[in-house]
Amino acid sequence: MDRSEACPAPRLRLLGRFGLVCGGEAVELSGNAQRLLALVGLRSSLSRTLLAGTLWPEATEAHARGSLRSTLCKLPHGDRALVTCGRNAISLADPVTVDARELAETALRLVRPSGAPGDEPVPTVLFGEGELLPGWDDDWASLERERLRHLRLHALEALAYRLAGEGRPALALETALTSVRGEPLRESAHRAVVAAYLAQGKANEAVRHYRAFRRALREELGVAPSPQFTRMLAPEDGLRSDDAGVTHGPYGA
Repeated sequence: MDRSEACPAPRLRLLGRFGLVCGGEAVELSGNAQRLLALVGLRSSLSRTLLAGTLWPEATEAHARGSLRSTLCKLPHGDRALVTCGRNAISLADPVTVDARELAETALRLVRPSGAPGDEPVPTVLFGEGELLPGWDDDWASLERERLRHLRLHALEALAYRLAGEGRPALALETALTSVRGEPLRESAHRAVVAAYLAQGKANEAVRHYRAFRRALREELGVAPSPQFTRMLAPEDGLRSDDAGVTHGPYGA
């Protein structure tokens, strides 16, 4: 048995809640150690100055650096080291895997113009329900949470269109609906749902979904779907005239 089989790589969980597993066992960390490891896990590597200033923004530079040194000492060391400490930077140790980074890398691969290869399995990481570090109100955590949320929604929509184009409309529909659940008034997500219905030849379901979204948009925001969305459906469905005189609002992606 090689070492990788005997000792699984440390796993850092940031989606849904903070969690750390080393050698198959959960590891408890102090609050400051959790914040340090989460930030390094998301950014991969940061300068000592930036890391200290981000984690302790209201402290003096000297006090923030001292807090950083103290917190680093409380992290596992030796064979279980989670970070590497250089003279000027702190980096995540190579063996450590991070669920949020895997989600971001998968999403970025899908939203690039070339997209993911058609024979690549559907990435299940996009369908997780947990948001990034819920309840953490640090400015950096809020920013990363918002960035990852939008990236995930963009990726779900891109994946839905890809699946519909590959002749897998049922899976495309489930993917698009997952995006809708993430942000119910996001028009681009609803367009992906309608595209999936049309790919199945279910024009009646596409129109029903469009009208339900239009009603929700009017009630919540007082605006109408975009002309781009309306044009997805045939003129004979009577959708364009229904929107006459209604303000068109923001449409998501």
